[in-house]
Order: sequence, then structure tokens, then C-alpha cells
Amino acid sequence: MATSSGQQHVRPWRYLTAFAGIVVVLYALVFLTGGGNLTPKLGIDLQGGTRVTLTARTTDGQPPPRDQLIQAQDIIEQRVNGLGVSGAEVQLDGSNIVITVPGDAGEQARSLGQTAQLRFREVLQGPVPANQAAGQQPAPGQDAQSGQAPASQAPASPAPAQPQGMGEQSRPVAPVAQVSPLQDPPPTPVPSPTPSPGGLAPDDPRVAAEVTKLRETRQSTDQATQLQALLALNCGAPDPLQGYDDPTKPLVACSEDGQTKYLLGPSFLEGTEIASAQAQQNQQGVGWVVGLTFKPQGADTWGRYTTENVGKNVAFVLDGDVVSAPTINQPIFGQTQISGQFNQDRAQQLAQVLRYGSLPLSFDSGNAQTVSATLGLASLEAGLIAGAVGLALVFAYCLFYYRLLGILTILSLALSGLVVYAVLILLGRWIGFTLDLAGVAGFIIAIGITADSFVIFFERLKDEMRDGRTFRSAVPRSWERARRTILTADAVSFLAAAVLYILAVGEVRGFAFTLGMSTVLDLVVVFLVTFPLVVLISRSRSLGRPGLSGLAAVDRIGSRHRREKPAVGRRAATTGKGAGA
Repeated sequence: MATSSGQQHVRPWRYLTAFAGIVVVLYALVFLTGGGNLTPKLGIDLQGGTRVTLTARTTDGQPPPRDQLIQAQDIIEQRVNGLGVSGAEVQLDGSNIVITVPGDAGEQARSLGQTAQLRFREVLQGPVPANQAAGQQPAPGQDAQSGQAPASQAPASPAPAQPQGMGEQSRPVAPVAQVSPLQDPPPTPVPSPTPSPGGLAPDDPRVAAEVTKLRETRQSTDQATQLQALLALNCGAPDPLQGYDDPTKPLVACSEDGQTKYLLGPSFLEGTEIASAQAQQNQQGVGWVVGLTFKPQGADTWGRYTTENVGKNVAFVLDGDVVSAPTINQPIFGQTQISGQFNQDRAQQLAQVLRYGSLPLSFDSGNAQTVSATLGLASLEAGLIAGAVGLALVFAYCLFYYRLLGILTILSLALSGLVVYAVLILLGRWIGFTLDLAGVAGFIIAIGITADSFVIFFERLKDEMRDGRTFRSAVPRSWERARRTILTADAVSFLAAAVLYILAVGEVRGFAFTLGMSTVLDLVVVFLVTFPLVVLISRSRSLGRPGLSGLAAVDRIGSRHRREKPAVGRRAATTGKGAGA
């Protein structure tokens, strides 16, 4: 009676309604978000992509240390994840780092190799127009306080200091360093590591000689040499000193847009003291800025420097180029903002590379190469054919062995696929997840895990019926015992997928992710679809017939048990009466 009562308390329509609600919500998100794109993001092996090779270069022309290459690889992988580019591969190939990005994110891949070496230097002289050639003298008195480019007719004394937004604050306690552009040149493209001078290979000894020579001129401590280097610097030529400037010495450098050049003092603060960097919209509502938050020691250094140098200019130098050089109007102890000719994408990319630190090496980037998806599509087609044949055999076996319950197996697998497809689309939009061949393999294996859950339930149902229970009364009892086994098996599969995801890299992580996700969705389908549908069938007079459900053989065995139990009971009662007499 207890089992029958438990059966009556099961309300299968509640389970089915909950599952229908999940499907409705998922597909509402699919159709109402994403701009009409109704397909999952595909990996590079399924849709092709872009491959960029970064070649490490050193000052002595020798191969870079292996530990620095591994460190650079780790930082670039973090940058890839920070951009939300899933399915990308970052691999070491000798002294090269090969970045392969699916889809049309080639420019993003090129920017990932940016050294992102940020330094803060005092502006000693400049800005000087980039087209001012050697032999032309800058205006006398040109220094950090003027903030104005010299001209041939400039007066002998410097012009008054022009505030450039430094010190503009959002609240009195924490003034914000607002960096304004010095000029209004057109927006510049995302900078990338420049090639070696004269087309030389990065490991050519002449590269090291060129870097040494430039350090003796552009980083000289002699004022006459500094002035000559400032006038002779060509901002339109490749810069072999990029990423190799000595922070303890002065530096002659160009602005990032190539319009002006500066003489800068030694670095007083390194970008390694940055705690976080975020792209933000300018407080004036025009353009974008990068907000910097320093670590405690860096914040103390920055606050002390701005306190002692009010009225002077400070340069934000990224990879040897001056991003901006604003005037310090007041001490700054809060957040600092770098602004320039930034659009949203440029600001986000700059913040992203600064957030994960600078690379220990400088890299030359080769041309981006398009990777074809032909081989991957052929493999996918072969895999799908093999999977379809396997599924057809599974369906045939289920229909032959379980009959109506086999149809429930097929229906449950179809509904599971429906949910998986919606989840793939949404994950592609929200976290940039891309489906590759390894992920497809994870889904195919998960189909077997889902089918195992059905088999466990149905075989436990048969055992209960062999013990003499009817189809109707055997369902809740068999489910109560089978679900523990199902939960245990799926928990083991999920833990295995989680460990593999944590320890693996590249495509193997995609396999582990889809396997773990499918295991979770398997539980959703078995609990909210398969079990309630079996309950509904067991309560139906027409559908619950043992012959229709493939349970005729076990039902006959159970019937014999039910007939034998009363006979045994009668014999026991008769024997008891005789003994009593």
C-alpha cells in the first residue's frame, strides 16, 4: 500500500511543465538576443580562422631563454581568455609563438603580441613636430611646462603652461588624472610590434648592434647628443629599440600616433605596479579612456611624484611610444586615466594587455595567415555519419528490446539535443565558447552516458516486475533505487570531465567542457522527462500493457510469483491449524 500511495503522490505533469519552461526560456533568449544569429560559434577546425606567428627577438641576437618563452605564452593565453576569444590556440614553435584564432579575429590575435611595457617618465623637452629635421633648433626654453610644440617663430621664453585635464576629479578625495590628447590627429590603428630594422631577422647579430647604437644616442645622458637624437629621430621608421629601452636612462621617443617626439627622463614608475586596468567612457562623454589602479607601493610613488611636480608634464610610455603627455595640475592619489585617440576597441585592448602584465620578450609579428576549415569539415562530416549510424543502431536496439520504452529513449535523446543546441548558442554569445571537433566528440560520448541512465532505470523496473509487482506499482520503487545509481554514475563522469578540463589545454579542454555539460543536461532530461513519461504510461490502460512496453516476459514471471504467494500462504495457514489441534 505504501508503494501505491507513493505512486499516487507523483505528479508527472509538474516535471514536464518545468522542463517545458526551461526550453521556452532558453529559446526565448536564443531568438530575442544575439541579433538573429541562430547557430553556435564554431572552432577554427570547423570554420577556419587566422594564424599569427610572433617571433621573439633579443638584444644580443641569441635565442631567447625557454622560461621567458613559456612565461610569454602564459601571458598571451590570459590575454586570449580576457578578450573572450574561445577556441584559440597559443603554441610554442622554437623561438616563435603561434596564435591561432577562429573566425575573423585576426587583428585581435595580432594585438595579443604587444609587449605592453608601460613606463612613467618625466617630459624634459617637447613635444617637437615629428617632421622637424636635423639642423632645425627647437624654440629656446621648450620644456615640460610649456606643453606646446615649438615653431620657427616661437618667442625666446616659453608659453604659459596649458592645463590638459590632469587633476580633473570626480570627487574631492580621489582626483583623477585625466589625460587629454596633445593634438587631434586621426585615430590610429592598434599598434603591433614593429619588424626589425632593414628587414633583418630577429636573431641576426646586427639587430643587437643596432639596439646598442640607439641606446648610446637616444638614451644618452649628454645634452648635446640628446638634442641631436631628438631632431634626427624618424617617427615613420621601424623602431628596433621598442621594448628594449633602459628604464634608468633618458629616452628620445615618438608619440604613438607618430606626430610628435619627446625627450623624456628616466622611468620613475613601472607598469608592473598597476593593479587593474579598465576601459571607460570619458567623463565628458566623448571618446574612451583607460582607468588605472595602482598597487599600494605604486600608488604611493605616483602620489609623491605628482605632489612634487605640479605644473610639469609626465609621459605615459607604452612599448617605447608616448601614449600621452599631460600636465600635472594637482597631486593625484586616486585612480589615473590614460586618454588619447582611443575608440572603444582600442581602449579595451590596451586595458586588457596592461591588466595581465607585460611580456618578458619583444616580438615581431608576421603576416596573418588564413586557415582553411576544409580538413575539419571533412572530419566533422565523417564523424557525424559515424555518429548517425551508431545512433540508428541504438534506436533499433531500443525499439526491439524496450518497444514503447525505447520510443521514450529516442524522445528523451531528441529533447536533450534540443536543450544542448540552445545552450551552445547562448554560451557562444555570453562567454565566446566555440564548438570544435573535440567538443563534438564529447557530445557523442555523452549520448552513451544518457542512454546508460535509461538502461539503468528500465532494467531496475524489470527486476521489480520479476519480483511480482505490476507495471504501475513497480515504477516508483524502481525509480527510487535507480536514481541513486544514475546520480552516482553521472557524478563520476562530471568529476572526470572537470579534472580533465582543469589539467588539459587546447582542444582537450573543449572535449572535457562538452562532456561535463552534457552530463548535467542528462540529469535534467532523465529527471524531468523520462521518469514522468514512464509514470504516465504506467497509469494508462492502453499504453501500460506489458506487451506494448516490452515487459511481457517479466510480467509473466511476476504473475507466477503473485499466484504462488497466496498458495504458500494457504499451506502455511493449514499447517498452523494442524499443529494447534
